[in-house]
Amino acid sequence: MSTTAGAFVAGGIAAVGAVCATHPFETVKIRMQLQGELQTKGHQPHHYRGPFHGVGVIVRNEGLKGIYRGIGCASVYQVLLNGCRLGFYEPMRHGLATLLLRDGSKQNLGINMFCGASSGIIGAAAGSPFFLVKTRLQSFSPFLPVGTQHNYRNAIDGLTQIYRAEGFGGLYRGVGAAMIRTGFGSSVQLPTYFFAKRRLVRHLGMEEGAPLHLASSTVSGFVVCCFMHPPDTIMSRLYNQNGNLYKGVFDCLGKTIRTEGFFAIYKGFLPHLARILPHTILTLSLAEQTNKLVRKIEQRILPASALGKA
Repeated sequence: MSTTAGAFVAGGIAAVGAVCATHPFETVKIRMQLQGELQTKGHQPHHYRGPFHGVGVIVRNEGLKGIYRGIGCASVYQVLLNGCRLGFYEPMRHGLATLLLRDGSKQNLGINMFCGASSGIIGAAAGSPFFLVKTRLQSFSPFLPVGTQHNYRNAIDGLTQIYRAEGFGGLYRGVGAAMIRTGFGSSVQLPTYFFAKRRLVRHLGMEEGAPLHLASSTVSGFVVCCFMHPPDTIMSRLYNQNGNLYKGVFDCLGKTIRTEGFFAIYKGFLPHLARILPHTILTLSLAEQTNKLVRKIEQRILPASALGKA
């Protein structure tokens, strides 16, 4: 196992590779979540009707630059989020299992879910300002605008404008929703991945390697999307609002359901699934490989005593 720092680096590298491949669907997802915001049924625009239709509309009107808006912020956020999630999960799990079960190697679903949620919440809080700016950059469209429009030149301009207008607290607008969303997703992502991996090895006789990582990641990605999408919709709206349209998570949830109906919180589910399945597969599969690489580097440069504690 890599050290905590090594696992953080490996997780961050894996996540950046994944986000470059899946970012277009994230842009479509955010725009679908925001279109028709607080408008009654029958009066909502449908500029973006699904993952592939949305990608086509954006590329035709805004080019590749439009579909990759916010990619810099997304990369920084993924380094922080998945670095924390993949870097802190195993040390936390091992420590709690040692404390509560007297054996750090034992697997316990409750401990695994708690550590998955906790490591994800730490990462979400650390990366929240970057996700805020990413959401606003992705929602902006000079051709088919949805939601509140924020015209930032780039990520640094966005962070600067928010800080000048709203202070430090403005950079953490919506952080509560981000922590809930990521806690939901993280509580099931790694436990589901390792659970599926163990079952596939035990019942189907699969061996360690790319096919096993791919199958386990697919199961994990689908479960994550089902759990995470409603708070993800709320988070997108809280991040993108101008002023105080919503007072908080539950106010946004209530207003959305009352005005647009219950299924409004599942707007953008298909592009979210189209993003999160390959993203989870790539992140977790790449993490397996980057962990091996980092471990080899650590074995060359770190003393045996440091590796023994990892």
